[in-house]
Amino acid sequence: MTSSEASKTWLSQDAYDRLQAELDEMIAARPAIAAEINARREEGDLRENGGYHAAREEQSKQEGRILYLKELLRTAEVGEAPSADKVAPGTVVTIYFDDDQSDTETFLLGSREISATTDLTVYSPESALGTAILDATAGQTVTYTAPSGADIKVTVVKFEPFGG
Repeated sequence: MTSSEASKTWLSQDAYDRLQAELDEMIAARPAIAAEINARREEGDLRENGGYHAAREEQSKQEGRILYLKELLRTAEVGEAPSADKVAPGTVVTIYFDDDQSDTETFLLGSREISATTDLTVYSPESALGTAILDATAGQTVTYTAPSGADIKVTVVKFEPFGG
């Protein structure tokens, strides 16, 4: 698997359509946000105008989200993730932590944008756990460093393409 394949975001058609609708809605809302900023600007002294600053902050968040969604949708692979013989983005993975082999955890390795279309927990392939299990096979044990600094060992029990 090449690095460009590993960094692809697989989205179901439903997830893609939902994100496209969100993007369209946010773009359509731009004039309303600009009008809100103008209305707040006319209230007076901008240094002490909390409404103006809040509107500008909201505009900044919206524009950031618009840019993110445009890039995500531009580079997304839509459809079913290809079947793989190794853990890859777009797979549902079941693992157990080596300190408690009786307790398994199942999650989707992929974009958090999919989380609205599934009840599964979603881990990013760029997360510590996601990076550690990329390209792993069933039965393979890997170690990753948690944000706390602790080294954690997990074993991949099974994985399959995400069907949501």
